[in-house]
Amino acid sequence: MSAQTAAGKEVLERYQVALYLLAIALGAALGWASPTLGEALELWLWPVLAGLLYATFTQVPFANVTRALRDIRFVMALMVGNFVIMPAVVWGLVQLVPLGPAATLGVLLVLLMPCTDWFIGFAHLGRGDGARAVAVAPLLLGLQLPLLPLYLHVMLGERLALAPLITSLLPGLGVIFLPLALAALSEKLSAGKVTGQRGAARKGALAIWMAAMGWLPVPLLAVVVFLIACAQVQIIGEIGGAFWQLLTIFIAYLAAAALVGKALSTALAPRAGRTLTFSLGTRNSFLVLPLALSLPSGFEAAAIVIVFQSLVELFGMLVYVSLVPRLIGEPDVSLREP
Repeated sequence: MSAQTAAGKEVLERYQVALYLLAIALGAALGWASPTLGEALELWLWPVLAGLLYATFTQVPFANVTRALRDIRFVMALMVGNFVIMPAVVWGLVQLVPLGPAATLGVLLVLLMPCTDWFIGFAHLGRGDGARAVAVAPLLLGLQLPLLPLYLHVMLGERLALAPLITSLLPGLGVIFLPLALAALSEKLSAGKVTGQRGAARKGALAIWMAAMGWLPVPLLAVVVFLIACAQVQIIGEIGGAFWQLLTIFIAYLAAAALVGKALSTALAPRAGRTLTFSLGTRNSFLVLPLALSLPSGFEAAAIVIVFQSLVELFGMLVYVSLVPRLIGEPDVSLREP
């Protein structure tokens, strides 16, 4: 990647929060003014979301799983933090802060799923180890989807009829796995051996394609939140009544993730500890959106909750970038990692 290209992507990512807020405001205004327009635009939501997931998954290096597994202490801390401690924190938060069934489900969907994309960039900005973050992303992706039904059963088994809810998630899973399979195929083809001039040309074109995909997650997510706001503007009003409860949960989650990251980092090198903390603090809103959108009638608010969480998280990451390097500082000179 050229320096100019990297600088352009950095500018795009720097202003992504403003872009998402603008998209939500514009979508809500249009949907309120013309409900029929919102219904028409909603038809575009699934294909745009599939494109967003494909572009996001192309940035996840699936071939790095074996390299990630070599750092046993880091992987163990990552697994315990993301799949044991933080789910317990999430369960505690939804017990303490009262929410309706749809909002509760939205909170669980998004906070139980560790991020596999933008946490890499934030870990780099926060003096973490970008290479280590890249290596563990496929591992996080592979574990979270099978574990999600188990978490929901444990946390909501007595409060909601889970069987029809989980059945309704199947279309959303299809929208996830198809882009995932295509992204894995794209990576395999781009890494394959080349024979002849035509093969080299095809590989070069594929490399350009994969690089172009790196530009798309931010603008495509802006389009997705625009479409959701336009189609679900009435639901946004309903969520407004739970605004402070949701904000409390999401800020408390970020604070807890920082403290858990600090505690687990005592056994790790500083850069690994910072990477771990960014992983605990970021959630996979891209991935769970299709699941929320495929829920039955009465649960439309879950998708709005997920969009709101992603905005709170982005603001939180701006704090993390400054806080985490100080929270997990350098050890004594004799103990510093090479």
